[in-house]
Amino acid sequence: MGMTMTQKILAAHAGLDHVEPGQLIEARLDSVLGNDVTTPVAVDVFENAGFTRVFDPERIYIVLDHYTPCKDIASARLCKRARDFARAHHITHFYDTGSAGIEHALLPEKGLVLPGDCMIGADSHTCTYGALGAFSTGVGSTDMAGSMASGTCWFRVPSAIRVHLKGKPGKDVSGKDVILHLIGTIGVDGALYRSLEFSGPGVASLSMDDRLTISNMAIEAGAKNGIFPVDEVTRAYLENRSARAWTACDADPDAVYEQVVEIDLDTLEPTVSLPHLPSNTRPVREVRGLKIDQAVIGSCTNGRISDMRSAAAVFRGRRVAPGVRCIVIPATQEVYLQCIHEGLMDIFIQAGCAVSTPTCGPCLGGHMGCMCEGERAVSTTNRNFVGRMGAKSSEVILASPAVAAASAVQGAIALPSDL
Repeated sequence: MGMTMTQKILAAHAGLDHVEPGQLIEARLDSVLGNDVTTPVAVDVFENAGFTRVFDPERIYIVLDHYTPCKDIASARLCKRARDFARAHHITHFYDTGSAGIEHALLPEKGLVLPGDCMIGADSHTCTYGALGAFSTGVGSTDMAGSMASGTCWFRVPSAIRVHLKGKPGKDVSGKDVILHLIGTIGVDGALYRSLEFSGPGVASLSMDDRLTISNMAIEAGAKNGIFPVDEVTRAYLENRSARAWTACDADPDAVYEQVVEIDLDTLEPTVSLPHLPSNTRPVREVRGLKIDQAVIGSCTNGRISDMRSAAAVFRGRRVAPGVRCIVIPATQEVYLQCIHEGLMDIFIQAGCAVSTPTCGPCLGGHMGCMCEGERAVSTTNRNFVGRMGAKSSEVILASPAVAAASAVQGAIALPSDL
């Protein structure tokens, strides 16, 4: 029986010729990731367990992004705990305010995760790096602590669902629409502890930013990870980003999948996810006119330069509607600089948007855009659970950057073509 991409990566890192779904393995890790929320907890576990050194200071990545720049005394304490640990253990890849960005946008940008890698992160959206042909998955802070010391982690080998893509996305359809459509089709537990493996001729029509968005939200379907094959788009993205050697893992022709889901990209429409589950999806045309109080454009899902360009194309020559707050957050310092160089910042500010330094901030109701009771936001983030962005009675509608920008201008859910 053949193996999937994920199973091949796990077998290689476990030193085995073959693995099967359900098998327990101990795998060698290429890297371990933590942020300002999860790293301090992991540090406590690390020290309480009596560990005195990390397995490799160059393979541990710590990014301060969730509540930073620090919003209060409590978040400042968390950052100091992570900062002190990074200094004590000579962590090479430590990213603080001014050099940081949103972790899942920053690591691919810097070439820190590569095809064939096996990595974990104490953040559920660590599955983002499957876009690069890596196995990456989120874990708890206790697992992060043990893995920082040992460089290994236990896994139960996941079975897989193959998502076969054909066709090409049409106007105003992006990777966000693809993943929202998929989650709406299979549900928030439709891929529970399975690998979502994307394949088919439609993959070639998706940019790397599209793939990063899709892999990022694999967890919203319950998946252990989401992964794309390595192709020319991947190779072009990785060129000049990293000198470390890598090996791509392709699925065997006789790999076994529990289910095959086919998506015709030609037929997809701009899509939103209504409160309070990512699976509560609708075509935008069905919910036009739903009033909003706030728009958020950014996050680890949609804060890359292509997302900024998409939003700016809508805002050019237009203004945010009266009574609507629009917050734009480039995901990294490099994206921020590129926005400046391309004149996108001028467009955002002239349109009446507030532009923030890179931060997760509003995505988790942390800061830079919390909502009070009864307010509704359209957001390019990845979750719209009850109370996700503030008060329990507030609402979040998930959308692409183009739809979020058009909605900000219209004051209600809208398509760019409506303007």
